[in-house]
Amino acid sequence: MDIPPSSGVLMRSANESRMALRKGAYCRHLALMGKVRIAISHILFYEGESQMELKTTADINRFLRSYLASAALGTALEHRLFWRLADDPASATRVAEELNIPQQRCRCWLELLVGLGLLERRGETYAPSSVARDAIIGAYTPETWSFLAREARERYPSGTDLITHISHPESVWVAQGLKAPDYVNQMIENPERAGQFTRMLYELHGPLAEKLAENLDLGNVSRLLDLGGGSGVVSLALLRSHPNLTAVVVDIENVCKVGREIAAGTSEATRITYEAADFTRNEIPAGFDLILECDVGIYTVDLFRKLRTALNPKGRLIIVDWLERPGQELTLQRLVDRFMSSLGAPGFTTLTVAEVRDRLVQSDYRQVTELTLETPAIHEASGIVGPVILQAHR
Repeated sequence: MDIPPSSGVLMRSANESRMALRKGAYCRHLALMGKVRIAISHILFYEGESQMELKTTADINRFLRSYLASAALGTALEHRLFWRLADDPASATRVAEELNIPQQRCRCWLELLVGLGLLERRGETYAPSSVARDAIIGAYTPETWSFLAREARERYPSGTDLITHISHPESVWVAQGLKAPDYVNQMIENPERAGQFTRMLYELHGPLAEKLAENLDLGNVSRLLDLGGGSGVVSLALLRSHPNLTAVVVDIENVCKVGREIAAGTSEATRITYEAADFTRNEIPAGFDLILECDVGIYTVDLFRKLRTALNPKGRLIIVDWLERPGQELTLQRLVDRFMSSLGAPGFTTLTVAEVRDRLVQSDYRQVTELTLETPAIHEASGIVGPVILQAHR
């Protein structure tokens, strides 16, 4: 399925294919949810450095309470407050009535958002600030922001009473008697959520898709397999740039259904098809000149060998991901994402560019080459330089 960019948070081993798929989905969501968390931290502390740091006692005191500011922002996004007030600035009394919030609590909430620089007070009414208009309203649709905030909220319990659970030898979710969100099952069991998720990522992945269309060499490629391609956002961008190309997207059924709906509204609809499958367990189609794994996060020797048999004799496998390199300095968002992963899986560790290259060689690919793309705007806070493009020949 389409995945949030700038994840690069990958598990080293995946003996159970379905568990690998879940781990990949889990890790790929962290950077998206981090947008909400880190946005608050930057508002409270950011001073222009590439690596945010706490420098004073006051910084530390504020940071201890920043989770409430994050929750306040997430609630505003889920209520679509900024869009409501952009169309019609309102008083605290009216907002409280419309959203069914106790009046004084609502006023305190709105004043906190003013303090964060996201709302401005105009007499008795509130309206989005210029920051909110640019960084929130002008960035993504209310549907996308609402979904991101919802996912961030669903992850909050992983940090609840951490002093009690950080020593637990298993998942902190297990320690609390809770079940961690399972993104794959959520997509399978809830078509509505799968639709929201897929459309969100169609929007978020647009800049990456266009950049790949500009940079990938598709000479002599007429048939493309987009593995875990979700909405087909990358395939559609490639199809727009290459009129003789056809594409097959493989993902789970509920995601494919939404992808078909999206593609139907484009001029490339006749050149793209969607096939529902769990590619870690099921057979995949064959006869492709190029297989693309864009930010999929599942890079096992078994999968690579399966993909090799699906390629034509001169075919290529291209992997696009935010893989780490040894000694790379990471930003706060990246470090938070790693820590959150470790709360769910104590043995969590990351996969590097060199390790993926080694697995490709073990799988009998040849001429493995590497390229780093300039980071698209939506990955500014990821802490990873690039997406890395690994190309391997059958």
